[in-house]
Amino acid sequence: MPMHKVFLGIGSNIGNRLSHLQEAVDRLGLLANTSVYTVSSIYMTEPVGETEQNRFYNGVILLETSLPPEELRLHCKIIEQELGRPDGYPRWSPRVIDLDILLYDEQCIHTETLSIPHSELHHRKFVLIPLLDIANPRHPAKQQTILQLLECCTDRSVLIRVRETIYIKQKQAAS
Repeated sequence: MPMHKVFLGIGSNIGNRLSHLQEAVDRLGLLANTSVYTVSSIYMTEPVGETEQNRFYNGVILLETSLPPEELRLHCKIIEQELGRPDGYPRWSPRVIDLDILLYDEQCIHTETLSIPHSELHHRKFVLIPLLDIANPRHPAKQQTILQLLECCTDRSVLIRVRETIYIKQKQAAS
């Protein structure tokens, strides 16, 4: 069963933001044939679009999984719903949790429900900077590293690194 490197963006701006991020990471770590490898620093960021809302806590997770992209996307949506995100919501509205597949190996996938690499990845400092905390992969469509994308990113938002961190829980071995 081949394993894939997947970078996921995580964000929250409702309630206890750090707790929501931690719960999402914990649940991702429980998925079959999936391990949370590392989590970036968490950053407080300005909202995009609808600016009259709380600031977000954003970060990036590196997973190793054998789940195919569409199945991983479905699990992310289920986790979002279990943590209180409604099925339908206005774009750029406040949210308890947001999980987005940013990169899946070096694949480019475009379907009705999935766009990998994430279509806004190269426009968002709140994704690029936490991603650089973990690695500097090459964007498979743009053929540039994340650092190169950050250097030409026009996003002028300011990120503030928070002191709190997300912990990775180790899976319990089956007895």
